[in-house]
Amino acid sequence: MRPTRAALLVVATALTPALLFTAPAFAAGPQAPATTVSTTSDTPVDEMSEAELRTAITDILADENSGVAVVREANEALSGTVEDMRAFLKTGYRLAQAEDDRVAVAH
Repeated sequence: MRPTRAALLVVATALTPALLFTAPAFAAGPQAPATTVSTTSDTPVDEMSEAELRTAITDILADENSGVAVVREANEALSGTVEDMRAFLKTGYRLAQAEDDRVAVAH
């Protein structure tokens, strides 16, 4: 039984740094921003009304974890057309969040 415990200890000791340093949360830091969008509607973005689009974007702005780029792009989408709002929810949000994530990792 002792050799088994010793082998497990050696394996656990060897794998611990590899598992800790390859985790995505390690690079983002302890206060990683949220990357999920929660909308109040289950309707696909292409079928949302203007009011639903505005509500979804307002929900993103209300999230305290929204970074500078997300807020900038969301406000720009709200001041634009319905298609601008759809484009923000489809791809603009993720691109802005990626920019905020890069800034967070750099600092």
